[in-house]
Amino acid sequence: MKYYIIAGEASGDLHASNLMKAILHKDQNTEFRFWGGDLMAKVASQKPVKHYKDLAFMGFLEVAMNLRTILKNIKICKEDIKKHQPDVLILVDYPGFNLRIAEYAKSLGIKVVYYISPQLWAWKEGRVETIKKYVDEMLVILPFEQDFYKKHQVNAHFVGHPLLDAISDLAPIDAENFKKENGLNDKEIIALLPGSRKQEVEKMLDLMLSVRSYFKDYQFVIAGAPSLTKDFYKKFVDDDVHFVSNKTYDLLRSSRAALVTSGTATLETALLNIPEIVCYRSSQISYEIAKRVVKNIKYISLVNLIMDKEVVKELIQKELNTENLVAELKSILDGEKRDEMLNNFELLREKLGGKGASEHVAEIIVNTK
Repeated sequence: MKYYIIAGEASGDLHASNLMKAILHKDQNTEFRFWGGDLMAKVASQKPVKHYKDLAFMGFLEVAMNLRTILKNIKICKEDIKKHQPDVLILVDYPGFNLRIAEYAKSLGIKVVYYISPQLWAWKEGRVETIKKYVDEMLVILPFEQDFYKKHQVNAHFVGHPLLDAISDLAPIDAENFKKENGLNDKEIIALLPGSRKQEVEKMLDLMLSVRSYFKDYQFVIAGAPSLTKDFYKKFVDDDVHFVSNKTYDLLRSSRAALVTSGTATLETALLNIPEIVCYRSSQISYEIAKRVVKNIKYISLVNLIMDKEVVKELIQKELNTENLVAELKSILDGEKRDEMLNNFELLREKLGGKGASEHVAEIIVNTK
């Protein structure tokens, strides 16, 4: 079987690479051609057609400024699919690009599988009609997404969350060794995950570090984003504020608690069993626009959305201030709230179906006719 896979982001590269391993486990004669990253390249022992770093345009302005490049990439992708005629096209999230490719592949009679649904339940619900027309198998990783698609007469399969696979593969870690290896002191760690974009990181770190004088028995460690240089973080670093790069999972597993900017990191932190506070602040204009675009969503963190209740505290906009951060952080470092949160994280893992998402998806795809 020949599979053509498109992942346009770092998380897609991770999940697609695990899926590729699972497919190869079932069929060693599989052929892959893909758009993705280094993890996928390692599995396939070949370079991607395009690296996701050349595809990742986020936000209305950035997309508008790079529209010519985006349209050129879509054209290249269509021509490449037509040339190589795969048996199955596997699309991993990345909807703005992938839904256009789904339509084209369907016109060529190629089977289309979508793995990791776009968040249509939050916004752009109208795209469900495109999925109904051009996607043969929709494989979702959040339990409530199956019900969402059922409401729209789409037979989606809940396959479990691939993060559980990625996390279950981690080797055990010793927190004291982690500190020594990364030049940290002996104090317990509060991890800071401020995002990945320069302006966002600066804003979030200023807010997160405003609490440091209240927690002198702890050291704060920033999880560096691959997209930003070590020099960028220097102005935030001193004796009790440190920085590590490309070691976010190890940092979290060595920490007592974490302050996390909203996104997939909130779920990763919970699955690694680290109590957290979710932090989010944008410009008031962007926030007001988002409130009008995003529909019927009670929470911004995946943890709370999946559990359908407030498991982790979300400090949003004006609520994200020093006073609230101090109070919430104290409550999760020790005591009943910490214990309750950890108990809910166990229920979260159960709700996500345990490990095995990649194997489940591979089974469905390999048996696709």
